[in-house]
Amino acid sequence: MTMPAPLPVLAVIARLAPAKTRLLAAALLLCAAPWANAGATASAPSQRKVLHTPAGTTEVGVLNGTAYRIDVPAVWNRGLVVFYHGYARQPVTFHIASPLASKQAPFFQRHEAVIQSAYSRTGWALQQGFPETEALRRYFVRRYGQPRASYAVGRSMGGQLVAITLELNPKPYAGGLDLCGSVGPSYVTFNHRFAMRAAFDYYFPDLLPPLAPASTGYEDTLADRSRLLSALQENPSGALAMRNLTGLHSDDDLAQDVAYWTFDIQDLEQRAGGNPFDNRNFIYAGAHPANPAKDFELNVGVRRYASSPRALVYLVRHYTPNGRLGRPMLALHTIYDPIVSMSQLELYQDEVQAVGAGQYLVQQVVNRQGHCNFTEEEVGDAFDQMVRWAAGGARPTPGAVKSGAVKPDAAIEETMLHRPLHAKPH
Repeated sequence: MTMPAPLPVLAVIARLAPAKTRLLAAALLLCAAPWANAGATASAPSQRKVLHTPAGTTEVGVLNGTAYRIDVPAVWNRGLVVFYHGYARQPVTFHIASPLASKQAPFFQRHEAVIQSAYSRTGWALQQGFPETEALRRYFVRRYGQPRASYAVGRSMGGQLVAITLELNPKPYAGGLDLCGSVGPSYVTFNHRFAMRAAFDYYFPDLLPPLAPASTGYEDTLADRSRLLSALQENPSGALAMRNLTGLHSDDDLAQDVAYWTFDIQDLEQRAGGNPFDNRNFIYAGAHPANPAKDFELNVGVRRYASSPRALVYLVRHYTPNGRLGRPMLALHTIYDPIVSMSQLELYQDEVQAVGAGQYLVQQVVNRQGHCNFTEEEVGDAFDQMVRWAAGGARPTPGAVKSGAVKPDAAIEETMLHRPLHAKPH
């Protein structure tokens, strides 16, 4: 498995000074290898517990130092869901006696086995999540047998891992389901958040820790968010300017996002070994639609930061999509997501189209607000559509999804238990 050169990297390199350009280009070549051998071995767990119940078999353990969970239904259709969890501030733990969470329940109810890696590190764990989950998949195959069909499914950051999987390692999979995924170039997403945090500091100075170098102790607590919300309410003009810049609908959403951005900026600076963000070329516009002069004042007064070339390499590496989906991917989103901007989805759609893989991507939206705010029925219905598509059936209809997804009928239930071994060509 080799990694194609990510096309958007060229745009990033082109914006850097010549000395940085040479360093970044060389570093990108050096760091291409680690992804290529992800999960190359199927090691035995160092710890393992198994529980058999009328519902099926649950296994939890530690594989290559990383916690995992496996659930195999009593009536197994020989399908496998490789589930990627989202961004986690605290380590994910699995308890063998605990029922499967509602996030994974729709797949288990459809007689699919479900596997989950906790990832060995919290935060923006693409570097860990992809290879460690692949190692778990290989272990599952060795212990439980080759599935008839495997599907990558992920929520939020896990949606990005679904895209990574279908770009870099599509062969073991029939298709993928991206739920509220933070897909697209990490550099663009997080650099925009960094720029917005810098603008927040302009309107609300000295409320938060420095941006670069970032603090190592910021926790994004409820108290932090409450303090930010109070500051926004005390300065309504500054709050309005920030809502205009970010497109967020409320001060509550803004307080939550600013706190979260501060935490993940800290996380990425620690991972990258320096500041990978740069807002020197960022032009702030739209904060004051009725008074462009105030936008100019913002651009004059906001603090500008330069990135470290070596740190930037890390962020570009983890991850800049190449758009070359090798299997069908259905993406489901809410119409307003305060965490994952719709502009991210447009960027990824453009990348997929640019490399001629548009036939493999369908995006759908439900009429609901909030991050990952789906019903189990909507998730299950999206999964059913993706499975039928991956098996050679009709391509799901992109765009709006009717509210009140229908539960599977008896005919669909029967197909879940007898899916074909291989997906048909598309």
